[in-house]
Formats: sequence, C-alpha cells, structure tokens
Amino acid sequence: MVKSQSSIGREILSGMLAAAALVLAGGCQPAKTPDANPMAMAVPVTVDAPQSATVTNWDEYPGHLEAVETVDVRSQVTGYLEAVHFKDGAEVAAGDALFTIDSRPFRAQVDQARAARAQAEVRLELAQADLKRAGELRAGKAIPEEEYDKRRHSVSDLEAGLAGAKAAETLAQINLDYTSIKAPIAGQIGRRLVTPGNYVQAQAFGGGAVLATIVSLNPVYAYFDAQEEAFLAYSKLRATSPMLCELALVNEEGFPHHGKIDFVDNQVERRTGTVRMRAVFDNADRTLVPGLFAKIRVPAGPPVEALLIPDVAIQTDQGRKFVFVANASGVAEARPVKTGRAHGDRRAILGGLTPTDRVVVDGLIMVRPGAKLQTRTVAEAAAAAAAMAAGAPK
Repeated sequence: MVKSQSSIGREILSGMLAAAALVLAGGCQPAKTPDANPMAMAVPVTVDAPQSATVTNWDEYPGHLEAVETVDVRSQVTGYLEAVHFKDGAEVAAGDALFTIDSRPFRAQVDQARAARAQAEVRLELAQADLKRAGELRAGKAIPEEEYDKRRHSVSDLEAGLAGAKAAETLAQINLDYTSIKAPIAGQIGRRLVTPGNYVQAQAFGGGAVLATIVSLNPVYAYFDAQEEAFLAYSKLRATSPMLCELALVNEEGFPHHGKIDFVDNQVERRTGTVRMRAVFDNADRTLVPGLFAKIRVPAGPPVEALLIPDVAIQTDQGRKFVFVANASGVAEARPVKTGRAHGDRRAILGGLTPTDRVVVDGLIMVRPGAKLQTRTVAEAAAAAAAMAAGAPK
C-alpha cells in the first residue's frame, strides 16, 4: 500500500517533535561540576622584597661636547702655497710644520733689509768718527759751535735710521718665518682646505682663507643647561666641595666617563629659565669627540638610604601609583606607594612599603585585588627557568 505525501509529512513531523522532547529532557538534567581546587584558581606570580640600599639621586641632562681649544689656521703672509706637511685627520703637536708658503720673495726682503741695516751702520760709524774729530777741534776753538751741533745731530739722526733699519730687518725675518705655518696648539687637524699651488691671501682683520682647523682633544668640555631650581641646589653643593658629574655617549651603557663642573654662567636665560653649565672630562683614550651629543648626570644631593623595587612592579591607575602585595594569606592587595627616582631598572619607594613586604614583580597581568596568589620568590623562579633550560624535570 502506497502512502500519500500528507501522511509521510505527518510521520516526519512526529519524529522531529519526539527528538526535540528528548533533547529538552536531557537539558533539564543538572550539570556536573568539577571538584573545587583552590590552588588551580590561584594566580601564579613571582614576588620579591624591597631592597634597602644607599643610592645617589641624579639629574640627567642632554648636552654636547666641545673642544677646549679650537684654531682656524690662516696664513699671515701672502703668497703661493708650496707644500702641505700633514695627513688629513692626523694628530699634531704644537710647533709641527703644517704648510709652506713660497719663501723666495721673503728671503729677498730679508737680504734687502740686512743690506740697508749694514749701510746704516757704516754711515753711523763715519758720523761718529766725524763727531769725535769735531769734539777735539771744538776743544781747541778750531770750529764754531754750530758746526759741532750739526755733526752731533747727524749722529743722532743716523742712530735713529739704524734702529729703523734693524726693525725692518726684524720684520722681514718675521715674514720669512711666517712662510712656514706651524701648529699653534696640539690636537687633531681636519682636512686641508687649500691645496698646493693656490694663491693665499694674508690674514688681515679676520680675513684670509682658512687652511685647516685644529681642535684640542684632551681634556674635553661638555655643555648643558640646568633648570634654575637645580642650579640653586648645585650652588650650595659647590660651595662645600667640587661638583662631580658623569657622562655617557648615545651608544654607551651606564655613565663610564667621570668629570667635574668647572664653569657656571653668570646669568639665567630668561626665555628658558635655565643656566648654562660646563663640565670637563679626561679624554686620554680619544673616545670623546668634539661635537658629539651626550647624556650628563649630576648628583642632586648626597647619597641617601632608600627602598628599591623593580620598575615593572609599579602600576598606574588614573595617575595613582600602586603595587600588588601578597599578604599573609596569599591574597593580592593593591598598596598605594610614593615613588622616587629611577636607579637602573629599579625605582626608589619613598612611602607605602616596608622591607618585609612581598611585592608582585612578575605575572601581574592576571592579578586583581583580592585574587588568590600562588607565589614563588625571584630565586625560585630563576632556578626553575635554569632547570627548564637544561632540560631537567620541574
């Protein structure tokens, strides 16, 4: 017997209703819950006690390095540049020959001045002999006083002429010496800015081409600007002892260079409220190059006792600083703290903690006030990490 389509539909609908009833009946059964395990719900964290240490509070400033001495080498005579006696970028000592100007015209001037001086000496000797004879004749009333006075004045005139000839000879010798341009200071010379064969003008009223530049290397100055509040505090410290400071270049860890402040400007910059200060640093290894930027730190006061905790442990909530502390029951407490200056990766705590508190320093992402904590110390965490790295069982 063939069933009609309507009867087949009624049978399918009845089956679906029966299946739905079974599902609803199963859903009404109470769900099985796992046994409660307090340790399974605890948040694993690493705790550490604040460290008591003697620290120095530092003020850090951006600064730049400058050479103690900088000289632009110029020629003091005019002529053709004949030779260069240094390698670009080399260190030179004071007095080393750097450039040579063509000296032939100046040697001729020296010879000419010497000849003029010799002529003046001969003329003076002759005039002095005439004056001596005139003196003898004057004693015998053989010549008039007027003639004697003429010869005496002639000797005086020739003496002045000889002095002028000697000065001209000295000047000619100085100009000849200037044809050999020497280093006025010790330091590092830059590249040559004028090459041999060029006509060099003498320096006059700041003019003349710069042939090269020399900067001294040891020691080196570091300049920085301090706020006026810090300047007033530093002034009190400088009154009792030298003001020490430290410096680091942009690629250096820590502050490996040690120096002292040797100059403070005589007025405050009104636009910025800062005072220009200068520190001097030894540079025997030539690490500090004039022109480099650097970080400079100055002690804000004498060393003090402080509690230090890792900086990562400090949390912020709308400007309020706090840390999570594991209490005696192993429950997380949010403890407000007053923070001080950073010291490496740690920060000074000025209030809110004691040396016996257990501060959460790792695993903070899952910690909430009142949460149960599963704690381990920093030493235990380090030991576990070392064991895992070595492949040993936990």
